[in-house]
Amino acid sequence: MPGLIAPSDYSREPPRHPCLQVNSKEPFNAEPPRRALVSSYVTSVDLFYKRNHGPIPIVDDIERYRVSVTGLVANARELSMADIRPKNLTLLFNIRKLRKYNVTATLQCAGNRRTAMSKTKKVRGVGWDVSAIGNAIWGGAKLCDVLELLGIPKLTTSTPLGGKHVEFVSIDKCKEEKGGPYKASIPLIQATNPEADVLLAYEMNGEPLNRDHGYPLRVIVPGVIGARSVKWLDAINIIAEECQGFFMQKDYKMFPPTVDWDNINWSSRRPQMDFPIQVTISGYAASGGGRGIERVDISIDGGKTWIEAQRYQKSGLTYVADGANSDKWAWVFFEAEAEIPGTAEIVAKAVDIAGNVQPQTAEEIWNLRGILNTSWHRVQVRLGHSNL
Repeated sequence: MPGLIAPSDYSREPPRHPCLQVNSKEPFNAEPPRRALVSSYVTSVDLFYKRNHGPIPIVDDIERYRVSVTGLVANARELSMADIRPKNLTLLFNIRKLRKYNVTATLQCAGNRRTAMSKTKKVRGVGWDVSAIGNAIWGGAKLCDVLELLGIPKLTTSTPLGGKHVEFVSIDKCKEEKGGPYKASIPLIQATNPEADVLLAYEMNGEPLNRDHGYPLRVIVPGVIGARSVKWLDAINIIAEECQGFFMQKDYKMFPPTVDWDNINWSSRRPQMDFPIQVTISGYAASGGGRGIERVDISIDGGKTWIEAQRYQKSGLTYVADGANSDKWAWVFFEAEAEIPGTAEIVAKAVDIAGNVQPQTAEEIWNLRGILNTSWHRVQVRLGHSNL
């Protein structure tokens, strides 16, 4: 693509916050310390986890940057940043201005808490602790508005040419795709649903995206595992079947504990999309699909007895799981007070508005990729000490 530099090595990586816990240097994958993670409802850009599959792409000429929209659509186009984020200038295709939306949404790597699952049985993947998750205010155009300008109405399940999925292709090149681009897809009905809040985002917390988080343009798919929110967007393809890329077909799928690397059949499972409930004792809860957190329960005796925690998002506003003033795509903080004896096993678990409850142990949901560890979070505490 004109105007791009795609480095073949890691010599031009951007600067990062020194407190990040680095899980791999090449590609760079890092997360903030646990206590820093929940210090603010909105996660700062510097402390937002970094998930990469190769060297960070560089866009050196924003004026020449284009995103192509092709495939099973009648009006294939190339869009500039001026089309997607118009200012006081002539638009490339003279299309109407796209309204900017701000969506508060939590992104989470499917492998969050993988190290805890590895204690049950060894799994493969980046060794994430509990902080491969973050909450940000994403600014950009709704994908449904962009597709509507190109002739695909809102709430469309299939285009006249048979397109049923929307594939996002990155500038990013990765070894898993044999040097090809990272890519993923979502159903067309989700992409064209205004209530799904899928964005072509160019801002994070009120500032332009930085290189680590997808400058100049990325996809944000709220309520879905982070792997589908493709960074450094290069192309949008309207396709008949779901994306056939590596990370859709041979990774990020949920298997039962009986499956191992000798008997795995990747085609037997659908790509993982929604993220189930995720809780840590340090104070956050999140559920996929825009489902609010109905209750968070805390135990100080290993799960024998429980108390209900107080839930909140924004200071001064009462949190209601399905309330109009609550951010449905974002995490919820919780607090509970309890008298702790000399030693205790603190356990946290959550229930969302659909009645989904976390499994009690990681053994129940162990899988060879170590993804979706949503089991009860247990912390052994001795007065003056803890295993946080």
